[in-house]
Formats: sequence, C-alpha cells, structure tokens
Amino acid sequence: MAIKKIFFILQVLILFTNVTYAIDLKKGSSEPIVITSKSLSADNKEKTAVFEGSVVAKRGDVFLHSDKMKIYYSDESERSNITKIEAEGNVRLVRNKSILISKTAIYHAVPDEVVIFTGDPRATDGINVITGSKIIYYIKYDRSVVEDSKVIINNRGIEAKAK
Repeated sequence: MAIKKIFFILQVLILFTNVTYAIDLKKGSSEPIVITSKSLSADNKEKTAVFEGSVVAKRGDVFLHSDKMKIYYSDESERSNITKIEAEGNVRLVRNKSILISKTAIYHAVPDEVVIFTGDPRATDGINVITGSKIIYYIKYDRSVVEDSKVIINNRGIEAKAK
C-alpha cells in the first residue's frame, strides 16, 4: 500500500512540475513571447536568432532564463513560427512556485512537441525535488520521462517530534 501511495505522489509531482513548464509552449497561444537580452544576432537566411547575455523569454506567467538562447523559425505563412529553441547556460524555467533548472534545454515543436532538459536538471515544486540526468516532457501526450531519477518528497503536515 505504501509503495502505491509513493508511486502516485511521484506521478502527480512529475506531471505537475512538467505541465507547468510546458503548458505555454503549446501552439495557438494568443499571448506573445517577449525576449530580452544584452545582444541579438538575427540571420534571416538561416531563419535563426541568437540572444546572448541575461536572456529572459516570457509568455504569460512563464519565464525562461539562460545565458544564451537560439531560436529557429519558419515563415511558411504570414506569421513566423518557432520550430526549435535551444537554451544554454544557467537555464532556469519559472512559473509560480515551480522551478526547473538545468545547463541546457531544447524545445522541439515538430513532430511531437517535446522539451528536453539536460545538464543536471532539477525540478522543484515548493519543497519537493526531482533530479535526473535528463528530463523529457512530451507535451502532446502529457507524459514525462526522467532518466536516472531521484525524487525527494517532503510530507507536509507531518511534524518531527524531538525526544
């Protein structure tokens, strides 16, 4: 019974943590993505833009911070569409009390929306923590995979009694 309860808590924690990060990456969001940085270099021929120095990308209440961010886009219609985002160096994704940090993160829009966090990824939600060698979130299927996982679940409401 205790194993089932721990497994359930782990599933909820993984899904909650990753959903909060990826929800605003879904196509069709009406909110614009605002990116600030110390420098920007755009290559219209290659359809890329490189942001460097204190990069912050914001959409709604989601903030993605990194030292460098490379955006790949297509302009198949009147609007440009982001197809891939590579973030590197002090990557930190924040939404409310949930934070995911890693050295690198890559978002792929096609064929199935997926975000891959590598370089000592660590997801926290309040006092609960998930770490691994890689955290992969499949947005379309609302499914997460954590490789080499370690989970720290702090039971709230349980007080330790000193003797």
